[in-house]
Amino acid sequence: MHYVGVSTADARGYATCDTVTFSVPDPDGELAGVRLVQDVAIPGDQLSFRKSDGQWLLRVPKPPVNRMEYLLDFSYPDGGHFTGLHPGNPSTVDGAFGRKSVLEFPGYVAPDWLARPGQPGTRTIMDIAASAVDAQISAGVWAPAGAADDEPLPLLLAHDGPEYDELSALTRYLSSGVSAGWLPRTRAALLRPGPRNRWYSANSGYARALAQAVIPALAGRFATTARVGMGASLGALAMLHAHCKHPGAFDALFLQSGSFFSPELDRQERRFPYYRRIVNFVAAVRAGRLPGRPVPAVLTCGVIEENLENNRTMAGSLTSLGYQASLREVPDMHNYTAWRDSFHPGLSELLVQVSAGALGMVRA
Repeated sequence: MHYVGVSTADARGYATCDTVTFSVPDPDGELAGVRLVQDVAIPGDQLSFRKSDGQWLLRVPKPPVNRMEYLLDFSYPDGGHFTGLHPGNPSTVDGAFGRKSVLEFPGYVAPDWLARPGQPGTRTIMDIAASAVDAQISAGVWAPAGAADDEPLPLLLAHDGPEYDELSALTRYLSSGVSAGWLPRTRAALLRPGPRNRWYSANSGYARALAQAVIPALAGRFATTARVGMGASLGALAMLHAHCKHPGAFDALFLQSGSFFSPELDRQERRFPYYRRIVNFVAAVRAGRLPGRPVPAVLTCGVIEENLENNRTMAGSLTSLGYQASLREVPDMHNYTAWRDSFHPGLSELLVQVSAGALGMVRA
């Protein structure tokens, strides 16, 4: 069976899929070509549509994921190009690089907490001076409804926090879980990234700013028990780096699609300006030279992400260093919906675990 992406709203009826067919009507011959833009490992020589009976068609094997984000590149007889949404697919999703069309295949189920009611909670904005990076680091602190500043609660610190909240519904997840009782009452510090590539790339100055400025400022304002560091991609790398450089900073880690680059697995990233710094840090962890303090760590990664092998290797390295580490491989890719869909049960179990272990404990 296959899915046909035609230019009508009823094209969203999915069947059991082993192929995917995309269709773009072009009865007046306005297009010179159409090409699929994707990141689900479909070979490049299979991405160009073919014209047939007034429409452009492409049939490809269904990738091994439950949902697929994509764009189409349209070329015109005058040589122009335009990359945009699929006009025949009404389903779209926002992400770090803008809006994309999305297909949800049979078997995909969105998290049920999205449909559960939850109290909205409260928000406080803090701009924290961090001399180690010669900048202010902004944190939006979410707390469950009714939480006073002096109520001791676990603190979840999230890199790329505003994006996590907007694109992965992080505080909605927390609100739903706290309201229903399957999550402990938890605060979340949504950290704005600033110059993300520089700060999040195993930057010792940023790690020092996090441990010696941001965390003390938050703990000085809010009563805090256990602290959980959270991030995705480079944000995950930066949380692990901060933990290794400052072992008292965190009591648990939730790391999604971490950019744990190594020369043998990630040569394609070698032009990234901070590649060598990342590689050196990862090598030090794997060699046991920067083990940090073993804490519970949950890693997640998409089943066909470029980062999958380096996440498998990192999970194994952390386990060998005494961490209670696990990797959850999810049928998706490197995007905020995939990270959202992985909050439960991984992050949920981690928050319950650290909350139980932190009863009666208040961190300074």
